[in-house]
Amino acid sequence: MRPLQLATFALLGIGSAAYLAHAQSVDSTTATGASGNSGMHEPFSKRASNIEASDTRSNIAPALPTPPVGDSAPVRDYLRAAHDALVAGRTGEAQESLEMAETRALDRSVDPETANTADPNPRVTQIQNALQVLGQGDRGQALQIIDAMAD
Repeated sequence: MRPLQLATFALLGIGSAAYLAHAQSVDSTTATGASGNSGMHEPFSKRASNIEASDTRSNIAPALPTPPVGDSAPVRDYLRAAHDALVAGRTGEAQESLEMAETRALDRSVDPETANTADPNPRVTQIQNALQVLGQGDRGQALQIIDAMAD
């Protein structure tokens, strides 16, 4: 019985050491979002990713920086935040802003039988296009699409 207890304690010790080492490395992935939100975000990335197959490195999408607009902001505010983030090279924040703009643009009332039908809103399509080219690494083209929506 004694050898079994020793083996158990040894495994627990190794597991604890691994957890502590991981917890210390997580400090580098802890971030404060632009709106002041802070906390543990694992994994955390400031770069756009997991938009399309070519930029997906993991099945788990990383947490992205929060854009500096309120949770109930209109689509145009999220698009402005995406624009500003792209100009500054903050692609992760731009991706998050575009995804939030898309969510706001999809806010519509439909009959239950048409709920699975794609939204014909051209703004939704443009936001999806901006996300697509951002996923391909083309910040300039994404910026052009966003700017065209502001006109």
